[in-house]
Amino acid sequence: MVSPLAVEAVKRINAIFDIEREINGKTADERLAVRREKVAPLVESLEDWMRDVRPRLSKHNYVAKAIDYMLKRWEGFTLFLHDGTICTSNNCAERALRRIACGRKSWMFCGSDRGGQRAAVMYSLIATCRMNNVDPKAWLRDVLTRIAGYPASRLTELLPWNWNKA
Repeated sequence: MVSPLAVEAVKRINAIFDIEREINGKTADERLAVRREKVAPLVESLEDWMRDVRPRLSKHNYVAKAIDYMLKRWEGFTLFLHDGTICTSNNCAERALRRIACGRKSWMFCGSDRGGQRAAVMYSLIATCRMNNVDPKAWLRDVLTRIAGYPASRLTELLPWNWNKA
């Protein structure tokens, strides 16, 4: 049986995410303005509701545990109300890590710890390329052909966020 309190909490949180979906893709300043006007009152109402409901629940109740978890992290949760660049979800990071989770079984045997470390470095570089809208294959091909004769003082130019194809 689903708890009516859990349903109410999800309904309140969904109202916040509905507004966030509407402002997705807008500038940080635009998001912040909407958050201050429309989202902040919903967040304040959610906190008031949780603080009102919590004392009536047993410490062993699952909803009480979820409320305790959220209230202990309230300051971190509400950071997005003060900074338009902060996302309300971690979906982007989870999508980036999905490839790692899917490939974990295949990469279990890299040959050695050193091989595993090298694989981790390469994966980090490839993920960084993707985050900077750089084709990882083109970047790697170009950098590997240029790096041997490249001045050490200018190696930062070859990093994915600075890279210009030769």
